Amino acid sequence: MKQYFTILCILCITTISCSQQKSPQNHPNTSKWESLFKADLSNADYPEGVWTFDNNELTADEDQVIWSQKEYDNFILDLEFKNEPGANSGVLVYCTNPKGWIKNSVEVQITDDHHEKWAKANKTWRCGAIFGRLAPNASAVKKPGEWNHYTIKCYDHMIWVLLNGQLVTTMDMRKWTDPKLNPDGTKIPSWLSRPLAEMATKGKIGLQGKHAGAKIYFRNIKIKEI
Repeated sequence: MKQYFTILCILCITTISCSQQKSPQNHPNTSKWESLFKADLSNADYPEGVWTFDNNELTADEDQVIWSQKEYDNFILDLEFKNEPGANSGVLVYCTNPKGWIKNSVEVQITDDHHEKWAKANKTWRCGAIFGRLAPNASAVKKPGEWNHYTIKCYDHMIWVLLNGQLVTTMDMRKWTDPKLNPDGTKIPSWLSRPLAEMATKGKIGLQGKHAGAKIYFRNIKIKEI
């Protein structure tokens, strides 16, 4: 009974802590924040010769992920990204296995929603979505060649996504208990085989590189632990 009461108290404290966290309403002033990656990428894990910083812009020539060496728990990640036409990329959080990241991380999707291919795709593949699981409430991404602003707040099981000043996604991972179906009954892609409710809420942060034949560019990648 005592052990049960202790577990119940921990769950209550966690729930209250999450509920006290607020969604981001504006992009923050990150002037005093840390950079997720150093300019020489010495604090990152990535394939040699794939990722480069040029003119303060980070990009990749292949479909490979660059990972933070550090694991992050509760944080706010703020960055800018720019798509080439047809781009499909993502920001990966809570990753516990970089070699098997597809089913061991949460992907905040980046896509060129203006491209015919992605405009017709499942809404959970749109920019700002939690890929394969939760569609954004609006398409707020700019056209290829223009810089976009992401603020991603992760606190325990809660994830908020602010895109170009608009809160497009709010997720409570605890609601995703089925490996095959989303809470609304829609199907989850078969390669995303782990329920989010069972996943860790601490891990590495990654950026997906050139995918779908189109480059993606990142800059001003800042992070603040909370």
